[in-house]
Amino acid sequence: MVSGQDAPGTAAVQGFDGLPGAVAVSHLRVYDWPAADGVCGGTPHMHLTCSEAYVVTGGRGAVQTLTTSGYEVTPLAPGAVVWFTPGTIHRLVNEDDLRITVLMQNNGLPEAGDAVLTLPPQYLTDAETYAAATVIPADAPEEERERVARARRDLAVEGYRALRDADGPEPLAAFHRAAAALVRPRLAEWRERWQRGAEAAAAATGHQLDRLERGDASHLADAAVRAEQPSAYGRFGMCGRLDVYDVHKGTH
Repeated sequence: MVSGQDAPGTAAVQGFDGLPGAVAVSHLRVYDWPAADGVCGGTPHMHLTCSEAYVVTGGRGAVQTLTTSGYEVTPLAPGAVVWFTPGTIHRLVNEDDLRITVLMQNNGLPEAGDAVLTLPPQYLTDAETYAAATVIPADAPEEERERVARARRDLAVEGYRALRDADGPEPLAAFHRAAAALVRPRLAEWRERWQRGAEAAAAATGHQLDRLERGDASHLADAAVRAEQPSAYGRFGMCGRLDVYDVHKGTH
């Protein structure tokens, strides 16, 4: 979309009501469950279209990352801001009550499907097999939800360690291909979320710039203040227990 120009047959985007830039935010208490390698922490996974940022608010730990450039460990302590782009396999490590505010691109898409866990290859063959190993039943008792969360974390750590320790680039490339195939059926849904979020937010800025260039400040009369409390507390996420916010208000 060209800044300030409407797509054919669409109405002009006048404003955006979500968080700035259509980011999403959550508060994360990283799992303290030990894995088979003795490391306490979250579930290794990768996003395909979204960058993600960590603002460390308490405790101590690290994020292990794996890309085509290799394996890295980035320490995490209060005040640190760390972010990474799509294709970065990441595993949070909890060394001492690690707490993070997470910022996610594209209207919350990372928590709405844009993530593939690093399960062993036999679990990545099709959507049904993958879902059977990863979906946490929302209506199950908390003990069962925790059991599933821990089991999928342990499977993902198994696959992650194999990728990290592999000789040559092909195992990681094969994981990339399998992940892309798994998410392909959902791409239309993802595109619609992006259009309602990041694309709409950028377009709104374009229209505001156009107005100001014409000497039109009328959009300033629509100023608003919004405040939210978490819409859910302690949800089992990929990396820990999440307090999440419903901040995807869209456009007006």
